[in-house]
Amino acid sequence: MSKKDKTAPADGEETEGKGGKGKLFLALALVLLAGAGAAYFFLFAGSGEAEAAAPEHGGYTALEPIAVNLAGGGYLKIGITLDYTVEAAAGGHGAGGVDGAKAYDAIISTFSQANPADVTNAREALKESLEQKIIEAYTLDGVQTVMGIYYTEYVTQ
Repeated sequence: MSKKDKTAPADGEETEGKGGKGKLFLALALVLLAGAGAAYFFLFAGSGEAEAAAPEHGGYTALEPIAVNLAGGGYLKIGITLDYTVEAAAGGHGAGGVDGAKAYDAIISTFSQANPADVTNAREALKESLEQKIIEAYTLDGVQTVMGIYYTEYVTQ
């Protein structure tokens, strides 16, 4: 009498590797853990440093528009709003907020040297330059009191 091995597959049946499904689930779990770790790193670990370095918003100061004579003839009527920090709102500049004297000075010095073509064609570059001048002017003892600017009016003639 022949005795068949009970662990041997019957004719016509395919065999799966030993623990094939278990290995698949283990590999899938490792991939999911690696993905979760990467997501945590990119979403949460890196943002703590950026938030600590960025100043906290305190409010806005809208400045009256002024007309600036351009170097090549014509003029620019420009109005801006200063976005200031909590430090400025707490009274770093008088009664909370910021006054516009330094910002007006930066506007005049930036745009009075510009040609009409520069004012229309290089608007974003001039805004970037103006914003940096204003931020530097309102940084006192290493404490930044103005975070940025917004154009409220920009008319050339």
